[in-house]
Amino acid sequence: MPRILHFADAHIDIATYGRRDPETGLPVRVMDFLRALDTIVDTAIQERVDLVIFAGDAFKDRAPAPTYLREWAKRIKRLADARIPTVLVVGNHDLSPAVGRAHALEVFATLETPYVRVVDRPVLWGPDDLFGAPVHLIGIPWLTRSRVVAALDLPLHTPDWQEAVERLLYEMIVEKWLASLDDDLPAVLAAHASVQGARVGSERTLALDTDFYLPSDALRHSRLDYVALGHIHKHQVLNPGGRPPIVYAGSIERVDFGEADEEKGFVLVDVTRGRAELEWRPIPHLRPFVHRFVRLESAADATARLLAALGPAEALEGALVRLVVEYPQSLERAIDEDALRRHAAAALSFRLIRRPQIEQRLRLPPDTPVSSLSPLDLLELYWKSRHKSAEEIQALLDVAREILTSEDAASSAEG
Repeated sequence: MPRILHFADAHIDIATYGRRDPETGLPVRVMDFLRALDTIVDTAIQERVDLVIFAGDAFKDRAPAPTYLREWAKRIKRLADARIPTVLVVGNHDLSPAVGRAHALEVFATLETPYVRVVDRPVLWGPDDLFGAPVHLIGIPWLTRSRVVAALDLPLHTPDWQEAVERLLYEMIVEKWLASLDDDLPAVLAAHASVQGARVGSERTLALDTDFYLPSDALRHSRLDYVALGHIHKHQVLNPGGRPPIVYAGSIERVDFGEADEEKGFVLVDVTRGRAELEWRPIPHLRPFVHRFVRLESAADATARLLAALGPAEALEGALVRLVVEYPQSLERAIDEDALRRHAAAALSFRLIRRPQIEQRLRLPPDTPVSSLSPLDLLELYWKSRHKSAEEIQALLDVAREILTSEDAASSAEG
């Protein structure tokens, strides 16, 4: 029974928060991601897996610095030296938007690195392509809108490009590739993409129309035995108990405060024709994220309240700490920022975000009756009155628009 290690969304060049390590010169946060990657590589080698699948986004920057490319290559070389077949799927953060530019993983294909295959176009590979790994693998990299519409000869701004992609992928995966498999080897699909129904996390900062979706009917095809996904940072099995398992491995480290409470890790899969047994392996010793929000109403013991919210100083050691304080503007001087920073001195990073509130009544534009404004217009006015930033307002409007659209669709269906 072949054993597969599946991980995704490494983003090893994320250097936000904290300082540099004096010995290596690397940002401490980059070392956190590399330490997690080392855990994955160590596991693959120690447990002699038959295949490693990386489902995309080695980096955050589409043009990573040579130092980060070197650090990634060191880990992939360890897998190659151990003769473990490794598949690298190109993700959206690995791919330059400019046509003709090399993607961040292309060097491995160019040098024909032993035991390493790069998925930068839709492919079907068998054991001969995978250095003897006893599986069939369908690989789907991130597909950009411009490349897809060019391949399908569609107008650049066609509104239904996503539907066209789904039709193309369904025909390719099901009618062409899966239909051609006539042996008893397990079949695995590895992709960097969105899937309808997945629970997204803080990485959902992309515009909704930039994502393409894998066709759900293809992913649930009976000839597939495991679906290894990347792109969404929250680990999840989309069809618990279903066949084949459709799994997002999630990111290997916490990327930002939106993932503060999420466990990170990778998936080990024992797969055979018609069956897949999954084991989730959490990565130990993740750097803690501490997020606190306090709303102050009076100046009495304001700083003491904030210190209490942060908790014991020793619990903040090495952590990334963010304290958001909302208060009437008149209390500005009641907050002793120096005392807060002394308390969090052992943290890797401490950010104090002040949100002074100015009482303001919601006012409509002159000569504008309420009846002339849409729900989204009213929500935008309200959030402006609550001093939300332009970025926050846009994100909230995107979510509200989705909710209203889904409600309208549901109402139409019922009607």
